[in-house]
Amino acid sequence: MSNQNSKSINYVKLVVIVAIGAALYGGLGYFGIPVFANTTLKPAMAILGIFAAMFGPVVGFIVGFIGHWLTDTISGWGVWFSWVLGSGLVGAIIGVYPYITKKSLEKGVFGGKEIGIFIILSFVANFLGYMVSAIIDCVMYAEPVSKVIVQQLIAAFSNTVMIGTIGTALMLLVAKRNANNQNLKLED
Repeated sequence: MSNQNSKSINYVKLVVIVAIGAALYGGLGYFGIPVFANTTLKPAMAILGIFAAMFGPVVGFIVGFIGHWLTDTISGWGVWFSWVLGSGLVGAIIGVYPYITKKSLEKGVFGGKEIGIFIILSFVANFLGYMVSAIIDCVMYAEPVSKVIVQQLIAAFSNTVMIGTIGTALMLLVAKRNANNQNLKLED
């Protein structure tokens, strides 16, 4: 019985984490600086990067997918499911971070090596995730190849800059908090 309760608690925690992450990413995703056709420099990408790196690929995918859907809905330009899927894939790929680093962030470790992994993984995730979006746009929507490739490359680089700067700064704070929590001891 207690095992089933702990599983339901984990699902409740998962739903809460996803809801917060998707709301933050989706709501803040509305704000950005236009840099190309339907492509903006979005500080909210740091939120996706942090939630994915902290909670793994499932949370990363769901936060990216629902959050991007929210952004498109709020913005009023229509939901582009190819790019919604791309954001989900970005979150899923960044979500392997805890496995690559052996959950170093949970232990309060986020040094040069971990920062490098976070940034490189962010670029790979953005490049691959939005490459899928670009391919779908070409195949399903007959978008010009040259347009979607430029769009995808700009998104990959600009999103990596946002995750690498804002995301890294916030991850340093998370690591510091986690390191301080590691030092807590229960007194008799």
